[in-house]
Amino acid sequence: EYWDYEILSVNWGCQDDYEVARKVGRGKYSEVFEGVNATTGDRCVIKILKPVKKKKIKREIKILQNLCGGPNIIKLLDAVRDPQSKTPSLIFEYINNTDFKTLYPTLTDQDIR
Repeated sequence: EYWDYEILSVNWGCQDDYEVARKVGRGKYSEVFEGVNATTGDRCVIKILKPVKKKKIKREIKILQNLCGGPNIIKLLDAVRDPQSKTPSLIFEYINNTDFKTLYPTLTDQDIR
């Protein structure tokens, strides 16, 4: 079922397939980096998760899988785990965007509505 994330079995990819290039942001539960797929050379985004319950990781993956292909939904490419620390990371497609802090001052009231 689309809502039952607890039974989700995560197919972990290989962490060595990705290389971190530069930090682009952080949040309460993760740090986000621009990266490169070492096999294809394609740019990607690597979201390295801080220690959280497996349940939260499964929920995020399940939601992303369910919304895949929808408007304004970034595509989840892979989920990897560090072999030693077991730290999970989510790999997303790279989107060339404008930073919100740069964009916001240029918006009019009409844009925001």
